[in-house]
Parts: sequence; structure tokens; C-alpha cells
Amino acid sequence: MSNADVAARGESPATLFAALGDPTRLFLLTTLSDGRERSIAGLSVGTELTRQAITKHLHVLEQAGLVHSTKVGRESHYAFRPDRLDVMRAYLDGVSRQWDDALGRLRSFVER
Repeated sequence: MSNADVAARGESPATLFAALGDPTRLFLLTTLSDGRERSIAGLSVGTELTRQAITKHLHVLEQAGLVHSTKVGRESHYAFRPDRLDVMRAYLDGVSRQWDDALGRLRSFVER
């Protein structure tokens, strides 16, 4: 998938990268990457983060599509959506191809 394909589908890699640009959100996503759903209380265990802070960070991750929530009684449980990383991977692959092409052209120019 090219970067143009990603843009045409309305998926912004910038939103994903921004969501992962915060150490707390990266920690939360790493914690959820084991495939188990967790509540906000479960995610706060062993950290100094307040439930309110975790809620705000989870909201950003959910807006970026990196986690989804389901209601279980009065609590929301959050789970990681690894498929969203495909958008980032496609973007980075496109950038890598662009650099490879540019370096190839430079090499051809220098070796003349």
C-alpha cells in the first residue's frame, strides 16, 4: 500500500505517530499489546498514574484507532488493535522506498 493509498483511505499516519509520541500512551499500548483487555483500574495498578490521566491517554489512543473499548457493567475495558499498525508500516515502507530511489539516483549521478 502506497502513501497515496493510505491518504486516499483517510487514514493519517500522523495521527497514529502523534498518539504514540507520548511515553504514557506508549506504555499503555505496550501493556495492552499482550492481547488482554483491561479496565482503567487494571491499567493503573503498579503505576503512579491517576485514573483520570489514564482515561485521557486512552481517549487519544482510541481516537487514533489503536485501542477499542467495550462496556462491561459500569466499566470500560480497553484492548489493543494491532491492525492499525499496518497503516504506520505502509507509511514507513513508502518513505523507505522513496529514500532508496533517491539514493539510487544519487549513486548513479556520482558514479558517472
